[in-house]
Amino acid sequence: MKNKITVAACQLFDVQDDLEQSLAKIKEYATQASEQGAALVCFPESYLQGYTTKEILARERALDISSDRFTDILKRLESLQPTLVIGFIEKAGTQLFISAAVVRQGTLLGCYRKTRLAPGERLFDPGTETPTFEVEGLRFGVNICYELNLPECAATIASQQAQLMVCPCYNMLHPENAEWWKHRHNTIRAERTRETGLWLLSADVTGSRDGQIAYGPTALIDPDGTVVAQVPLMEEGLLLQEITF
Repeated sequence: MKNKITVAACQLFDVQDDLEQSLAKIKEYATQASEQGAALVCFPESYLQGYTTKEILARERALDISSDRFTDILKRLESLQPTLVIGFIEKAGTQLFISAAVVRQGTLLGCYRKTRLAPGERLFDPGTETPTFEVEGLRFGVNICYELNLPECAATIASQQAQLMVCPCYNMLHPENAEWWKHRHNTIRAERTRETGLWLLSADVTGSRDGQIAYGPTALIDPDGTVVAQVPLMEEGLLLQEITF
């Protein structure tokens, strides 16, 4: 007998270095998703503080998960019912990571640190582990943005009996590059689902900033490589979909 669960992903306008605004958006969309039955909600890559590859900014924004500041952030998420996957910039000692926090009702279940970094992300350290998590009987793992181009990253999740890959992304690109990638993201991600038999849920930023454009996409792709649901490109919005596993 198949199990069912409702999952959600948020396509949001880019927020840079405004923790209050980011947290307000996280709470707004997580509440909206919960009211519609979602058990899991994904937010974009580094959304909490704003994605950057400038080392000075990254170090200023980075959060240590053992810090009082991070504990305070978790407390502010206690009232939210779904399990949240939130992209953030993490620090541990002198190391910086592009991470995703998995949070349930204000409790940190764990973090995934991006293991394969894009060429422009050399200031960050690569993670070394690929943990999986469980929500309502569904096992899921995390890949972050660039990793979706690499079959081995998805395969590591699939090897742990997961059914879903959750993917915080950040595709704010120069216009020519953004246009080239506009419809290729889902094509490449569909390859990952067909290879592994996983569902794939992505969340991305959208809009424009400093001459760059983010189209998205925020989408759900089934194990056959079909895009089941997607937020319209260049629009802020919530993807909400029931899946079977």
